[in-house]
Amino acid sequence: MSWTPEIALIAALVIPLIGGVFVGLLGKSPNLREAATLTAAVLLACNVAYLVSVTGERPELVYAIGETGLTFGFQLEPLGALFAAVASGLWIVNSLYSIGYMRGNGEKHQTRFFVFFTIAIACAMGVALASNLLTMFLFYEALTLSTYPLVAHKGDDKARRGAAIYLAILLGTSIGLLLPAIIATQFIAGSTDFTVGGLLASEASPLVASILLILFAFGIGKAALMPVHPWLPNAMVAPTPVSALLHAVAVVKAGVFAILKVATYIFGPELIQEAPASTWLAWIAAISIVLASIIAMSSNNLKRRLAFSTVSQLSYVTLGAMIAAPLALLGAALQIVMHAWGKITLFMCAGAIYTATKKTEISDMRGLGRLMPWTFGAFAVGAFSIIGLPPFGGMWPKLYLMWGAATAGQQALIAALILSSILNVGYLLPIPARGFFDPAPKEGLKKPGPVLAILPPVITAAGITVLFFLIGPLTDFLAPVFGAEL
Repeated sequence: MSWTPEIALIAALVIPLIGGVFVGLLGKSPNLREAATLTAAVLLACNVAYLVSVTGERPELVYAIGETGLTFGFQLEPLGALFAAVASGLWIVNSLYSIGYMRGNGEKHQTRFFVFFTIAIACAMGVALASNLLTMFLFYEALTLSTYPLVAHKGDDKARRGAAIYLAILLGTSIGLLLPAIIATQFIAGSTDFTVGGLLASEASPLVASILLILFAFGIGKAALMPVHPWLPNAMVAPTPVSALLHAVAVVKAGVFAILKVATYIFGPELIQEAPASTWLAWIAAISIVLASIIAMSSNNLKRRLAFSTVSQLSYVTLGAMIAAPLALLGAALQIVMHAWGKITLFMCAGAIYTATKKTEISDMRGLGRLMPWTFGAFAVGAFSIIGLPPFGGMWPKLYLMWGAATAGQQALIAALILSSILNVGYLLPIPARGFFDPAPKEGLKKPGPVLAILPPVITAAGITVLFFLIGPLTDFLAPVFGAEL
């Protein structure tokens, strides 16, 4: 039997789930358990690479749900292929890192951790490849439920409280806001299918579109638009590999991916620009960008600082979606890729520092760069990318978002992006600068971090640089989705 795009669509979900079964069965043998995790990650990445190569064929598998008029199915298109490629590629690196971190810190329940990791990746694939809102919603909810045990992994009171907030906000927004928006879309358009040009483009008035935009923007809580963002910093009670998963591979990227896909295929750029709510939602995103950066600057705990940085950086995608100019939408799509690589680097560095020193407060990390040069060097590269400096990938999303805002006559929004970059400098660069230029701690390091906690962020830091030079193929792949002329 030949491998076909349709088989590959199903395999994208099945491979991580089968991997999870083997992880569970091999739990008493850590080496075999982790080999199963890595094997599943590599197989999934190869399968997704094949899907990316056949994206132009738009393969799909759609099943009718009885005689309800509803469908459940999968379809490959460029945005979904992009998200699937990011998630599957970074799963390999994050799995290597997880092995080093979990062993280095003697974490309990490691088998359970790796099993739920595989389930979360399968759910992320379902979100990426969904052919309609109903399918995306089901996998979106499954992703929330599968990551809850990861957030609560430590099992203490702080972990349970943080996980409860995580679950309450994400389920509350999706059931209370997102689900009504999907039901309304089905009622208005008679379908929830993702449609080129926008399913609602000729079906909804600007007023109705505004109401639905509000429901989608805040109902997709994983995008962490203020004020539905508190779940994200509260989820920092999880082990650092989970933080890296949440912020780079699965949860938050599922959120902003959903925002961008809804904007592109449910509303369409023209309807969004006609909807009055899009303007003030763009300003809410701009305020979130700046305010979250200010909170990040005032946070001494490294993971909390990075969490609020993520709240800020996610709002770039919402901003681009609400501007809805072709170049702004392209910038939003690029942000999904570049932020994933930059932020996973920063979180893995934070975990490597903790594993080697047990330090979590930034004020206690002065001079550590002299003892951990690879870790702090990778952190510096990740920081440069988040700031938007060349030659690192994070420069391109900001450039295209500003370009798109200018073409849409929204020059005032450019100020938020510029101010964000200035604040990024203020809360990110002092960490490696003080790490390298302050005197090394007299006590030194009791033990160097595990190689598998140090090597992965170095790999992703190198990837950030490579992505800077791959902007041509990336824009060629994505530009036709938005009708962007480069």
